[in-house]
Amino acid sequence: MPPVLGSISLQSPSPATRTVSVSRSTCLELGSFKDLLREYRKLDDSITIRLNRESAMVRDQERISGRPGKGSAQDQACANLWRELASNWSRRKQLIDYCIDVVDQSKQEKQRAAEAEEDPARRRAHDAAVFSDEVKRNQVHSELSVDAIVKTRSVQAFRSRCRYFVPPLTDDDARKLWDAASA
Repeated sequence: MPPVLGSISLQSPSPATRTVSVSRSTCLELGSFKDLLREYRKLDDSITIRLNRESAMVRDQERISGRPGKGSAQDQACANLWRELASNWSRRKQLIDYCIDVVDQSKQEKQRAAEAEEDPARRRAHDAAVFSDEVKRNQVHSELSVDAIVKTRSVQAFRSRCRYFVPPLTDDDARKLWDAASA
């Protein structure tokens, strides 16, 4: 079956969560790293559409089953989308933190190799590799700031539609994300 494209892809139910294997090479290849982050940020980019879709799905489920769910359709839609957002943010943070560690470690290894090299020509080559890793390191570290901005924007959009939603007290991780993104 061909992939769903265009606006219909945003309106269809979200696909099952897919496990992505991230390796050192994913972190050290900035293009792959940024592509993966772009995939993770699609939910944030389409939050308004997703809220509309989630509300419609809950209303349809209530209509088909003939019995109302807990709370209004909007409340249920907000709770469902919040769980998805919080899970996505957590996975994205794990990815960024892992890649920060990988890039920092790679830079340190190359730095030690450069310092140990006695041949000036080979040392310059090692220094160039260290500089390259420093650029990668800065870009990967900057993704933490970008991620904070994306989360804040998502929470603002979410709150504009889900004014009375508050993450459950039992979900400490979601509450921390809510508080951090709200600050």
